[in-house]
Amino acid sequence: MSKLNTSSSELDLDRPNIEDYLPSGSIQEPHGTLRLRDLLDISPTLTEAAGAIVDDSFTRCFKSNPPEPWNWNIYLFPLWCLGVVVRYGLLFPLRVLVLTIGWIIFLSCYFPVHFLLKGHDKLRKKLERGLVELICSFFVASWTGVVKYHGPRPSIRPKQIFVANHTSMIDFVVLEQMTAFAVIMQKHPGWVGLLQSTILESLGCIWFNRSESKDREIVARKLREHVHGADNNPLLVFPEGTCVNNHYTVMFKKGAFELGCTVCPIAIKYNKIFVDAFWNSRKQSFTTHLLQLMTSWAVVCDVWYLEPQNLKPGETPIEFAERVRDIISVRAGLKKVPWDGYLKYSRPSPKHRERKQQSFAESVLRRLEEIN
Repeated sequence: MSKLNTSSSELDLDRPNIEDYLPSGSIQEPHGTLRLRDLLDISPTLTEAAGAIVDDSFTRCFKSNPPEPWNWNIYLFPLWCLGVVVRYGLLFPLRVLVLTIGWIIFLSCYFPVHFLLKGHDKLRKKLERGLVELICSFFVASWTGVVKYHGPRPSIRPKQIFVANHTSMIDFVVLEQMTAFAVIMQKHPGWVGLLQSTILESLGCIWFNRSESKDREIVARKLREHVHGADNNPLLVFPEGTCVNNHYTVMFKKGAFELGCTVCPIAIKYNKIFVDAFWNSRKQSFTTHLLQLMTSWAVVCDVWYLEPQNLKPGETPIEFAERVRDIISVRAGLKKVPWDGYLKYSRPSPKHRERKQQSFAESVLRRLEEIN
């Protein structure tokens, strides 16, 4: 944590000045004779606590900012009502129809290919890749997705890995409709988990569970095996490890950057003019998230395939990960913050609380020594 604090001044954290939020004269050094009220003064501790509340750059990474209401007068409100009728009464049924047709076409082709071409692995994998790209295209069409891709389309090559910033599970769908990636992803329950264990399994995807420590070793081993396979699908990793609200990037995990292979950055930026594509998995299920997208006007997105990067001489995997994060953040217009995204799923360490308590006790002892 101390390393993060020393480097935080170098990052653009949009940090406010805490003194601007406190009454004038609330922060002052004791002068003259030390009195009991000076000994019991806890204003420095309160100042630090207020600063943590005002400048909570961690929580801001996972907040969905609601759009400002525009139907604020009698002239605009009827137009807003008309828009609701069009989106829910016309567009949504059409999108459900499009997605249903897509699933019928996909399933009627996928299962025969998967089971009847068992002895022709090369042809089977090629057809399965094409079918997965097709169903992902139907998903994007069901949101009226307007996606603009910049840069050369990824190709199948050994010893390379693709990394991207992560806003929602639809990131995978947006990228998959252009190239059938094998992805590293958290194992999900429900119908998403069913798709993971059946259809996406054929692409060579790797699943893990955050709560299982043994999964990390298994994933690391499968990563190395996959990137060295000549005929494997391109490997896609979201190194943040969690969904961030497309305003910030949190620290990248180093696992994808210590494999000794070429890293290809991908920057994804959503335009929130019609809908916020951020998926807050703690507040809504993925099904609810999809319904939100399907009842919006459109999902507008830009995707940049950036220049491949390699580990420089003398560069550590952590420094390599930070350099790639810089490239993605600059291209997508995102702010870097020095936080580990996994803190979203865990409570603060007791050791951190104990250090704070010890620091406060030492400050009181120093004041007692001044009195003596």
